[in-house]
Amino acid sequence: MGVQPVITKSPNLSINIGSLILKNPVLLASGTCGYGAELYDLLDLDQLGGIIVKGISIKPHPGNPPPRLVETPCGLLNSIGLENIGIESFLKDKLSWLRNVKTSLIVNILGNSVEEYAEIAK
Repeated sequence: MGVQPVITKSPNLSINIGSLILKNPVLLASGTCGYGAELYDLLDLDQLGGIIVKGISIKPHPGNPPPRLVETPCGLLNSIGLENIGIESFLKDKLSWLRNVKTSLIVNILGNSVEEYAEIAK
């Protein structure tokens, strides 16, 4: 008859961050993973607890000039400078694609004043 497989139920890995419920604690970090689409061919984004997109400002921002990465004996120093496409391009070019991913989306907004944060949050 042989050995019968043991079927086990996957553990519940969901977590709460305030009122936000994530299916697991694995998140793509803001900035290092762009807007998520950059990793689409490398991993199943639907399995993630969420995607934190690159910081988004009201207007596009070019970021810092090179060099942006500097190797040190302990790793890398990163100074991208909040390069981003701006809210209009994000809404037009990125958000519709992200809505098809079956995981939580955390939009990282940035501004230079309380008013800018309020405007972009609308």
